[in-house]
Amino acid sequence: MRYSAGLSLHVPGIAFDKGGGVNVLVLSAHPDDETLGCGGTLLKHRAAGDDVFWAIATVCHEPQWPPALIQRKAEEVDRVGDAYGVARLWRLGFPNARLDTVATADLMEKLNCVVKEARPHTVYVLHGGDIHTDHHALFTAAMSVLKPFYMARLGVRRVLCYETLSSSDAAPPQRERAFVTNIFSDITPHIDRKIEIMRMYESDLHEDPMPRGPSAIRALARFRGAIISVQYAEAFTLVRELMV
Repeated sequence: MRYSAGLSLHVPGIAFDKGGGVNVLVLSAHPDDETLGCGGTLLKHRAAGDDVFWAIATVCHEPQWPPALIQRKAEEVDRVGDAYGVARLWRLGFPNARLDTVATADLMEKLNCVVKEARPHTVYVLHGGDIHTDHHALFTAAMSVLKPFYMARLGVRRVLCYETLSSSDAAPPQRERAFVTNIFSDITPHIDRKIEIMRMYESDLHEDPMPRGPSAIRALARFRGAIISVQYAEAFTLVRELMV
């Protein structure tokens, strides 16, 4: 692991300092969070021989969504899971856009089961300051499950937050809600595939110039890459790390 001077922490290959073969877990409130936030890094993990596990907290439900659209979205998730080569996918089944109405203890119970089964070295989770209440609810529950005195027994060594276009950038201008990055992952070889995978979410994809459009995804990755002098990167906030 290599550290750069100043405020930025450049880890070229997050969790790859163990030489590959570790488990990583990405937690998303909705399908597409994972691709927007860390899709390139997930592809990088797979290329390094790591196993990727994925848990989606919410699912679309009637009557807000018609049955045909619900089925279509489920099929999109299956295709994306195959594209990443995930070792296991959990659909936790909580109602989309209503995660803040779910008891935190109920969400924690399911997340705890996921973490115990995945035994991840690294966990990627949404930023707690995001504008979407589902994101905040998932972050809060995950932080309770991943308290520092629980991490070692769960096999977790590192917890990182990722940024999500149209949510992290849409948070109000309050200091405590800002996404402040101190970890960068070079995803230059994987940026095109990340955008291809995002296009698999046909029912949710933004077209340019909207924030989840392909040019915005590429632009954010280019900006993050410029910070560490590579072509494309993803940025993270290090929540905590156990150096044992």
